[in-house]
Amino acid sequence: MPQPLSIGVLASGEGTTLEGIAQGIAEHRIPARIVLVLSDREGAAVVDRARRAGLPVAVLPVRGIEREAWARELTRLLRDHGVQLVVLAGFLAILPAGWVEEWRGRAINLHPSLLPRYGGRGMHGLRVHAAVLAAGDHETGAAVHIVTNEVDGGPVLGRDRIEVRANDTPESLRDRLRPIEIRLMIETIRRFALGELALPYPVDASAGAASASESRTG
Repeated sequence: MPQPLSIGVLASGEGTTLEGIAQGIAEHRIPARIVLVLSDREGAAVVDRARRAGLPVAVLPVRGIEREAWARELTRLLRDHGVQLVVLAGFLAILPAGWVEEWRGRAINLHPSLLPRYGGRGMHGLRVHAAVLAAGDHETGAAVHIVTNEVDGGPVLGRDRIEVRANDTPESLRDRLRPIEIRLMIETIRRFALGELALPYPVDASAGAASASESRTG
């Protein structure tokens, strides 16, 4: 059995994905451990959820600090906790280019759409699901990708798809996708932990295409 992969989870919202990852670890589905949970918002529900779970927590607000100084402090916290893989799970702050380059191939992000559709700046949460419905799409899903300086534009490591139903709303799509997102993130972390995906991941288009896994949930 490989040594547990040390992961740092960056989140800004409720923390449901964090909770799902923690449960996957507890159920021995992932040979990993959460060594740091970091939020850019003190009042975020994920902070309380992580503290209740006894996980190491740090809050690093973006406002009021120069971006590169913020990035250096983020890196210091991650390195001090021995983070090997950074997991963005609903983290809304745009990471500075220097940080992205420093952690090149060691940071992944979960996005609630079938990238490259409905990605980019400002596309998060219910906005994504509203865009899917406005376009009349017959399916949607989630994707996990490598973080690059193109927002939501890094190599896709895995996708999972669901059908869009006639009576769906942005809220119902969010709720139906949530367990699928968690399962997809757990599977991606597991692949890194077992060495099926390399650390650092080779960030180029051909590598992304070769490594992407697809599945469909009815």
